[in-house]
Amino acid sequence: MIRDRGRIKWTSMMLPEHVKMLRDWAQEDEYEQEKQLDEQQLEQLNETILEAMEYNRPVSITYFRQRKYELVIGKIHYWNELGQKLHIVDRFEEIHRIGISAIADVRLADEW
Repeated sequence: MIRDRGRIKWTSMMLPEHVKMLRDWAQEDEYEQEKQLDEQQLEQLNETILEAMEYNRPVSITYFRQRKYELVIGKIHYWNELGQKLHIVDRFEEIHRIGISAIADVRLADEW
């Protein structure tokens, strides 16, 4: 049986540029693909957003940012119609500006 050092054996013969390219390539495998919503799902998102704005209820919004999905929980403070963005204020009083086209899911959240 041959006992080999595996990857350690070859890294000394690789250029730093190659090592960086291999790390970048491995990181790209973790990227998520943005999902496209159909009209029925968009209508449901619209109804939930309108209800949350009308009754000042907290929402949990899943949105696509920098090749990953992120989650924010807070209250909708403002709808910027010109920029097509929602301004969300979370429980730490931080403002998140989320583009309406990046939103994947909106749900009414429990009171915080």
